[in-house]
Amino acid sequence: MINLLNKRARLLASGAALSLLLATAPQAFAETPPDTLVIAWAIDDIISLDPGEAFEISAGEIMGNAYDNLVNLDINDTSKVTPGIAASWTVSDDALTYTFKLKPDLMFASGNPITAEDVAYSFERAVKLDLTPAFILTQFGLTKENVTEMAKATDPSTFVFTVDKAYAPSFVLNCLTANVASIVDKTLLMEHVAENDFGNGWLKTNYAGSGPFKMMQWRANEILVLERNDNYYGEKAKLKRAIYRHMKESSGQRLALEAGDIDVARNLEPGDLEAISGNADIATDSAPKGTVYYFSLNQKNENLAKPEVREALKYLVDYDAIGATFIKGIGEIHQTFLPKGMLGSLDSNPYNLNVEKAKELLAKAGLADGFSVTMDVRNTQPVTGIAESVQQTFAQGGVKLDIIPGDGKQTLTKYRARNHDIYIGQWGTDYWDPHSNADTFAANADNADDAAAKPLAWRNAWDIPELTQQTAAALLERDETKRADMYKDLQQQVLETGPFVIVFQQTEVAAHRANVEGYNLGPTFDTNLLAPVSKE
Repeated sequence: MINLLNKRARLLASGAALSLLLATAPQAFAETPPDTLVIAWAIDDIISLDPGEAFEISAGEIMGNAYDNLVNLDINDTSKVTPGIAASWTVSDDALTYTFKLKPDLMFASGNPITAEDVAYSFERAVKLDLTPAFILTQFGLTKENVTEMAKATDPSTFVFTVDKAYAPSFVLNCLTANVASIVDKTLLMEHVAENDFGNGWLKTNYAGSGPFKMMQWRANEILVLERNDNYYGEKAKLKRAIYRHMKESSGQRLALEAGDIDVARNLEPGDLEAISGNADIATDSAPKGTVYYFSLNQKNENLAKPEVREALKYLVDYDAIGATFIKGIGEIHQTFLPKGMLGSLDSNPYNLNVEKAKELLAKAGLADGFSVTMDVRNTQPVTGIAESVQQTFAQGGVKLDIIPGDGKQTLTKYRARNHDIYIGQWGTDYWDPHSNADTFAANADNADDAAAKPLAWRNAWDIPELTQQTAAALLERDETKRADMYKDLQQQVLETGPFVIVFQQTEVAAHRANVEGYNLGPTFDTNLLAPVSKE
């Protein structure tokens, strides 16, 4: 535990090289410690390290390495799940009751035993905290009032989960791979409860998990340190620790990688990837990600709320230029909300830069002379470059775009409060099922400012009762072919009428020193697993 175990001093004293790594200012040294993996990545989007609250890309990766779930996504076959702390599970004939048997003799990093009571508590606290990711569990009918009955331990090794409808079992199990379903140490958290917060205030910056790594230190926008959890029940991590250094600039990451100051570079732009392509000391790994980059139009803005304007802006993006520059080698143009490779994905890219068409639509909306609007942009690539490209092409249609830069926390916080005009960012699927993205792009059950569920449609004040009903219907369709067709129809409707301009699907590329073995990127960020990684 970051503070509880008070291991920081020991960690920081483990050697001069590691001390240098932890320094805020860039340093130059011959090589990283042989037992440590140093990763350069933009981690300024991390707001919390509590699995019941964390909902950001970087935090998701940390959760995937530091916590475990009942079941995990099979990274070799994403249509399946594999056992986590559950040894086995059964589904009742009516598809309403899921019974999980836990593996014996498991321990948290703290040394406390893992029991079914910890599992039940993990579900209870996520639902009762009712923070951003809670909807992944509450969509099964869990409420603050009934969660202790619907998610309960029947004995120390048996957890029973009851859902409200006969969902496809694959959907339920995939949801349980999400970070919000991570299993937390009840005994430890109960020691840190303040004013009935389920330990949230403490867990924002501390750790209560059982994964192959434990979190030891986090300094926002600077560094995050993971250390091997020797109490982990599975194969132990090969390296003693992993250190994430916050580095945003691609050129800085490349130079540090070439010098051996870091082991892995995660934010290299196309030009820097090309520059290292002939370096025998550096290798790369890539994987298509269930992540789409998009910008969204807040329907509280009276101009952006006009359907002709929404369509016009889709014609004021130079997709071809973006594909050939900012995302070359790290993504491909993709205009629908389901990533390729997922059930029901739709391969349709009908929009291209067409200024005359856009002007016609703007005139039809009563905005022949254009209008002014702002865009909130995280100051990292490729979103900054894409925003600047869009700024230029918008201007061709008479739309004056002012870019408001900020770090990940600033832009996300504003977006989640729906105080933006236009926001540009990325969305990674929470679990490997089409409902994960449909439920955020094509559903908005309550458009009120104080709504309980706040998906992307809500963030953009898009009030869509009919689409919301269609999304709910697709969720309950048991015939896989019919279900896929329903998601294709949803994507087409959002593509044509929605306030989302989806630009590309990410191909994540990581460059690493040649002596790094076993570094493989997964289909999601929480499957970028560090435990198998070693150094020659």
